[in-house]
Amino acid sequence: MLREKIEKHLLDVQKPSRYIGGEVGSIIKDKSKIDVRFAFCFPDTYDIGMSHLGMKILYSLTNERENYWCERCFAPSEDFEKIMRENDIPLYALESLDPIKDFDFIGFTMQYELSYTNVLNMLDLAGIPVFTRDRTEELTQIVVAGGPCVCNPEPLADFFDLFILGEGEEVNLELMDLYHKMKKQGASRKDFLREACKIEGIYVPEFYKFSYKPDGTIEKVETTNNAPEIVKKRIIKDFDKVYYPDNFVVPFTEIVHDRVSVEVLRGCLRGCRFCQAGFIYRPFREKKSGTIVEQTKCLCENTGYDEVSLASLSTSDHSEISPILSELIEYTADEKITLSLPSLRVDNFSEELLEKIKKVRKSGLTFAPEAATQRLRDAINKNVSEEEIMNTCRIAFEGGYSSVKLYFMMGLPTETDEDIIGIAELSQRIIDLFYSLPNKPKGRGVQISISCATFVPKPFTPFQFEAQDTREMIEHKQKLLLDSVNRKRVKVSYHDANVSILEAVLAKGDRRLCNVIYTAWKKGCKFDSWGEYFQFEKWVEAFNECNVDMSFYANRKIPYDEILAWEHLDYYISKEFFVRENRKAHEFTTTPHCRLKCSGCGVNKEIGGKCFD
Repeated sequence: MLREKIEKHLLDVQKPSRYIGGEVGSIIKDKSKIDVRFAFCFPDTYDIGMSHLGMKILYSLTNERENYWCERCFAPSEDFEKIMRENDIPLYALESLDPIKDFDFIGFTMQYELSYTNVLNMLDLAGIPVFTRDRTEELTQIVVAGGPCVCNPEPLADFFDLFILGEGEEVNLELMDLYHKMKKQGASRKDFLREACKIEGIYVPEFYKFSYKPDGTIEKVETTNNAPEIVKKRIIKDFDKVYYPDNFVVPFTEIVHDRVSVEVLRGCLRGCRFCQAGFIYRPFREKKSGTIVEQTKCLCENTGYDEVSLASLSTSDHSEISPILSELIEYTADEKITLSLPSLRVDNFSEELLEKIKKVRKSGLTFAPEAATQRLRDAINKNVSEEEIMNTCRIAFEGGYSSVKLYFMMGLPTETDEDIIGIAELSQRIIDLFYSLPNKPKGRGVQISISCATFVPKPFTPFQFEAQDTREMIEHKQKLLLDSVNRKRVKVSYHDANVSILEAVLAKGDRRLCNVIYTAWKKGCKFDSWGEYFQFEKWVEAFNECNVDMSFYANRKIPYDEILAWEHLDYYISKEFFVRENRKAHEFTTTPHCRLKCSGCGVNKEIGGKCFD
């Protein structure tokens, strides 16, 4: 049995509890009564994957069916992978400790482009051919993927049998029901895929053929096997009644987000032009305050956690955020539970909200202006003024806080050196504000932390047409920022330029990247999002060997009429809207958020709903 092999080596690795299962809340079933087995694979370590809310939801939802069994699987760290390969231990699921190659579905959630090589490594560890063309025609080992990265799945098309676009709460079970029915009929893999592509939200890449022009751009996409020309994402229309678990698996070891997470809303109404999540998760939908409070209490009582986080893209945009916090603070204070809030909006931060936050958060506050000059904030549609930024900092300082963290981006479209210097100048004005206030915290100096990410153009955003800065431009701007700040009061951090470049290439790539990813993995690339493992020079070698130009994907401005690699996938927001928003960016014209005025993105109309009045 695998258990004996695994247990024999647990004391030879860091955090052995990652690899043995048995946690409180994990679901064990009788295999003899199971018709469909689903291995939910997270292409990163246990510590990161167990923090992922989507896994918690779909794990519990699937296991509600008595004859379906969803189990968890994570990428082993380097020390345990070495042991697995040396001792013939295949990749296995934590609940049963069975090899995942024996499962019906091997499902990956794709949250970040730099986890792509981990998918190949996990399939290889499992003993499953990494290319779909090398898999058996039997109806087994269906390799699937969902998550935000599959809005452009083409760089992964050769490795997956199918992709699940959009929200999985309904479509996952429909897919498993189809599999169950067809398996009893003795269907083949190809038979199943032909039927699966008829389910809205299912994309089967082998049924789509790309042809290219001499300049390397896409000429056309043709379908086979009666696959739909356009694949639409799935949307949960009644978000307040959507399934949400009443229990989570509670790890033995500490994980990245070691707490209860309650999703309070889905989607975003802001329309920041760089933000992929803000568009692909539309439409904006809220849970009712009573639902949020009840789910919070239930999960805290069932798991024993003493910290809860309200999860969303912008929690303070909930129309009932104040009464929600009032009720939750009363409950969490009585139960000695910490309430955690995500990043806060500058333009709806108030003294009333601060008073509530102070009761649950003692550390510094975090805000995301994204750009330091008004012209650039208008270009990216941040819809935040400097007056609002300064007023927010004033409220925080007068409320007893002396440290503020600010998120910015560099390399944004239309950006100049003056915009980078503006980050330092804005930081200095915030410092001056602190010392000018008679009601500032006594006996403490101010500390401003600046986190500066490099802009990555992403599919399904108004900036999908934009070129990313070259490495030389990025490094110039990073040095300029460091030279401009007051080092005593301002702490600066920024991203590795090479990581951001590779992210952009993988985000906007097409099927010609499949062999690049495979070649990079064969050269030893994995855990590319981890600084200690990232080997950019091997990626460069892989691109050169495959005769693929990185700059074609990262550093080229795309004409509006060019066929995009993801254009046959429909996330309900029209290309015309993205073109219109891109033009407005270059005119430094803002678009009001959805509660103020409909911007005509089309998502509510497409699903038979209506926009805000």
